[in-house]
Amino acid sequence: MKEKVQTFGRFLSGMVMPNIGAFIAWGFIAALFIEKGWLPNAAIARLVDPMSHMLLPILIAYTGGKVVGGDRGALIGGITVMGVIVASEAPMFLGAMIVGPLSAWVIKKFDKAMEGHIPPGFEMLINNFSVGIIGMILAILAMLGITPLVNGLTGMMSAGVGALVEHNLLPLTSIFIEPAKVLFLNNALNQGIFSPLGIQQAQEAGKSIFFLLEANPGPGLGILLAYCLAGKGSAKSSAPGAVIIHFFGGIHEIYFPYILMNPFLLLAVIAGGATGVLSFSLFDVGLVSTASPGSIIALTMMAERHCYIGLFAGVLISAAVSFAVAMPLLKFLGKDTSLEEAQAKKDAMKRQSKGMAPAPAAASAQAGGKIRKIAFACDAGMGSSAMGATVLKKKITAAGIEGIEVIHTPVSSIPADVQLVVTHQELGERAAHSNPNAELVLITNFLAAPEYETLVEDLKKRNL
Repeated sequence: MKEKVQTFGRFLSGMVMPNIGAFIAWGFIAALFIEKGWLPNAAIARLVDPMSHMLLPILIAYTGGKVVGGDRGALIGGITVMGVIVASEAPMFLGAMIVGPLSAWVIKKFDKAMEGHIPPGFEMLINNFSVGIIGMILAILAMLGITPLVNGLTGMMSAGVGALVEHNLLPLTSIFIEPAKVLFLNNALNQGIFSPLGIQQAQEAGKSIFFLLEANPGPGLGILLAYCLAGKGSAKSSAPGAVIIHFFGGIHEIYFPYILMNPFLLLAVIAGGATGVLSFSLFDVGLVSTASPGSIIALTMMAERHCYIGLFAGVLISAAVSFAVAMPLLKFLGKDTSLEEAQAKKDAMKRQSKGMAPAPAAASAQAGGKIRKIAFACDAGMGSSAMGATVLKKKITAAGIEGIEVIHTPVSSIPADVQLVVTHQELGERAAHSNPNAELVLITNFLAAPEYETLVEDLKKRNL
């Protein structure tokens, strides 16, 4: 069930993550040039509404269509989304997430039905006219059918969130946000749910607290600081480096294994997250656009200038609360094992309870031939996997090994030509489904995995 939820969440966030640069561009323009921005300029500010109402939804639908149906799916996704764009006054991000993949699925089914039935010489004519005619029909259907549905869903979500805000209960969202993040659903939450709601609210109020619900680095910072003082073994030694990567680099996945080592620490991040949301609410803090990655630098760049005190206060207070709750939990409920040992023990017990065979060694599962392409895979393919790929590249270069390409990729779309995949143990099943022919190296810490040394030694034997 968790794998299915992760796959669905990754599919949603996969429509947004490749377009984060466009969201950031929109956010910068809004932060700088709107009436309340740093450099108010009415002429330049005219870019804000067209970008949020047209450019961003089209990019989302185009990307979602491409994931499902390739270039033809992307094209018809861009056509169809115009139906929901022109039928609504609000930015149609949710509508784009629906019609993009759906229209690509339709054209994919049409192409399959026509396969082998197109007369020679008519391929281009039928291909072009099919996209045009089906795209026209789907755009009209989207305008008449999808838009009312999305408006209704958005209204229900807005009403629910509005009720939480009205009754000062928004901090309760941390009860499901923080555990979901640790299960690597952070991108699905942020890009699939909170970003669309936040952009709609930012259109009305100029800023939104929704951009901070998942992106706040405070709770994770508190956990890592607690490990710096009360941790044991490699968990303690790697925590200071993880602090820098998490807080300034915005890669939240770096602290997830530390919580998986001691699940009681979920109480700490929930308490820290709820406190942070409460602080942001009291200080009336919001961001003008999504902050990606969720670093203090990105948050500062996306915040309105008069919100800085409240923003920093909320982040620091949430970190302090998370730290205060985590310290006694680590001292009295911590284990005398290292991060890697605890994770390996947990996985072994999990597999045993399911009647499964013991997991293969963390290093290469097979003694195959030369390795030419290695992929680091994480949920979004942009955060912890990019960091791990950089670390391994340096180690491979230092070892004098040449001819190996190291890439980072989303776990759900690992290229078929990859021979070896390095990923977190929690994502092992998804990686195996994504590329069943590749060897798997399962690790617990992208920053300081002892498996890297074993892997480099294995690569020496196989490639030199």
